[in-house]
Amino acid sequence: MNKKSTLAVPSDLPEAARKKIVAHLNPLVADAFALYVKTKSFHWHVTGSHFRDYHLLFDEQAEQIFNTIDVLAERARKMGGATISSIGHIHRLAKVKDEDDVLLSARQMLEQLVHDNKECIRRMRSAHDVCSKAGDCATTSQLEIFLDEAERRLWFLASIVS
Repeated sequence: MNKKSTLAVPSDLPEAARKKIVAHLNPLVADAFALYVKTKSFHWHVTGSHFRDYHLLFDEQAEQIFNTIDVLAERARKMGGATISSIGHIHRLAKVKDEDDVLLSARQMLEQLVHDNKECIRRMRSAHDVCSKAGDCATTSQLEIFLDEAERRLWFLASIVS
């Protein structure tokens, strides 16, 4: 079987630029998967006096994060590259750290999500810069939408923690 890391996808962007874009998109896909799972776990395990509010907030944010995954992965494919293929692949690329402790306080959950969303925003900005310099308007535009959504998530989370 012939293994190829790129597909014959027609594009006016140079192959080197497309490879660089894919190299920046796949970690974003991995982070989105990891942040989705963490946020969903916190949704399931949150307790305390603001349970209902946090339960609903975490669920809303998890859904928003989940909705970025397919778009980012398909952008990588449209660039002629491969994307996430397994849990192990996610683990190797994601910077969002796992959290197995289901007994965290709501505040600890919020603080972790503030940190993780900040880091995801930083990485999205870096990918945006790469895509913009390569002339990839479609990915750049999509990242701008996701950045705005992530900044809103961060705003909500940080407003609660402050």
